Amino acid sequence: MRKVKVITDSCSDLSAELLKKYDIDYAQMRTVYEGKETPARLEWTKEDAHALYEIMRGGERVTTTQVPVEEFIEVFKKYLDEGYDIVYVGCCSKQSGSVNTAAMVASKLLEAYPDATIACIDSLNASMGEGVLAIEAAKLRDAGKSVKEIEAEINAIKKTVNEYVTVHSLTTLHKAGRVKGSAAFFGNLMGVKPIIISDKNGDQAAYKKVKGRQKSFEEIVALMKETVVAPETQTLYIVHSDCSEEEIEQLKEIVKKEIPFKDIYVALIGPIIGASIGPDAIGLIAFGKEVTFQVGEGK
Repeated sequence: MRKVKVITDSCSDLSAELLKKYDIDYAQMRTVYEGKETPARLEWTKEDAHALYEIMRGGERVTTTQVPVEEFIEVFKKYLDEGYDIVYVGCCSKQSGSVNTAAMVASKLLEAYPDATIACIDSLNASMGEGVLAIEAAKLRDAGKSVKEIEAEINAIKKTVNEYVTVHSLTTLHKAGRVKGSAAFFGNLMGVKPIIISDKNGDQAAYKKVKGRQKSFEEIVALMKETVVAPETQTLYIVHSDCSEEEIEQLKEIVKKEIPFKDIYVALIGPIIGASIGPDAIGLIAFGKEVTFQVGEGK
């Protein structure tokens, strides 16, 4: 059987530690600030993240681009030349065109590598919701599964990724076109904290709204407690965009009191997702019940 390489992208928010632990590579998207494009690297430090989020706290907007065609060609070709088959777990197609670009590139490359297989999977998720699926793909690879077997399994479980994220301010979401100006203004004024989820089709949606930071922490834990399956067997991922250590510990303590997860792993929200959601967002991601909520259909 041919070797298998698992590849994701900058939206996955896998830390350098996780990339190394699970032997995962990624294709880089780009951030754009003051006309300059910068590769969105996941091997960044707390200091790097703080610098980016401080720009946004100052009222500036950072935009993003999808993975360039040339990047996919370079990353895929590297492993094809080494005799690998490839599983690419990409950012939700509702949020990025990268997975469609990857499929196009893969189709062209396979003309020159007829013995290889490349699976491009729309994760229906982003941030660590995408990242945990890449990790599962790596575990399946290590268990000796083929590309087609991995693809089938990831497609079967991708709607069981449960994510609940709350933001400190609606300003960045407004600038990214996800919240109307009036809603952002009055929401910030009234201390409204939306709970954001990924629906069954991968659309990001404000699932609930609560007032106050503490209440938003309690609410995302309550929602996770309601939907998680077998928490004692899995790791909970807490993701955040430059939140204080005090807030992270506060959320961890609420989780520990309510849900018996095997482990808790804290990860930074990377530059691509961070550019849309803004500083001081924080969320929980784990596997649970299948997501059935769809934007526009109610809960």
